[in-house]
Amino acid sequence: MAMVTPLLELRNLRKTFTVGPRAVAAVRDVSLTIQPGEIVGLVGESGSGKSTVANLVLGLERPDAGEILYQGRPLAELLAGSGRAYRSAVQAVFQDPVQAMDSRKTVGWSIAEPLVIHRAARGAALRSRVAELLGAVHLDPSLADRYPHQISGGQAQRANIARALALEPSLLVCDEAVSALDVSVQAQIMNLFLEIQQRLSTAMLFISHALPVVRHLADSMVVMYAGAVVEQGPTEAVCEAPRHPYTRLLIGSSLPPDPERQPVRPPSARREALPTAGCRFAPRCVLATDRCRSDDPVLSEVGSAHSAACWRTDVPALVEPVQG
Repeated sequence: MAMVTPLLELRNLRKTFTVGPRAVAAVRDVSLTIQPGEIVGLVGESGSGKSTVANLVLGLERPDAGEILYQGRPLAELLAGSGRAYRSAVQAVFQDPVQAMDSRKTVGWSIAEPLVIHRAARGAALRSRVAELLGAVHLDPSLADRYPHQISGGQAQRANIARALALEPSLLVCDEAVSALDVSVQAQIMNLFLEIQQRLSTAMLFISHALPVVRHLADSMVVMYAGAVVEQGPTEAVCEAPRHPYTRLLIGSSLPPDPERQPVRPPSARREALPTAGCRFAPRCVLATDRCRSDDPVLSEVGSAHSAACWRTDVPALVEPVQG
């Protein structure tokens, strides 16, 4: 059986920024694959490197090392010159829906802009395409004549999604695309993303600090901590049988308390200074050993297509009962 070429592949990406006198490794040897039509969730706390990965995929930043392949071709090659073909195939949906639009222009203008830039439509065909895109995200075409401040946050994000779909991309990069919305609206927008995946076979890199959001949407999940991937695999496998203490911390912090269960002490949620050697999560981990503090673990298989970077994946319970 012939192997399917991944839509997007990241290979050992590294990106370091200089902050004052020190260098900060924002992304450390990150690898992941997105197949055509697949939603891959990238989850982690603020500062984990998620948004830097998004910027690298979008071509807004260049990696210091490693490689990005789109349909088997190096991104550096695709971005040579104008990079117009890649930029039309890979579109973004950002966190703040209102800020993402020009406040001086109508909603319809914002949606039409990529079509105009890429000379994909004009005149009556352009107006018809804008109306079609608004309908595709369940907005009334009359909203095309309004300005961003005249519509709700949920409507604005739908309009941004319509804009992102204008050039019929194969991949959407969604960076915290629901986090600025009310909870009830978040659910509606998440379901819209699923509808788009099913109707258009659009792949997505969905980035969020909220694990429940990623679990609802993603086919597979990648967990980042301190710039590195600490666990990845099919979403249900990662959520039902997490093998890294940090993943369990994210899951535990997102679940309501269960009165039937004995209280447990999870890995520390307190931020610590990152160590220069060993596992970066060790200062927060109740299972950390001397080996964890000296040797940096690598991703190792713990299940079917499921891997984790932890020396203690053999430990069945990564939390300890509270004594007394």
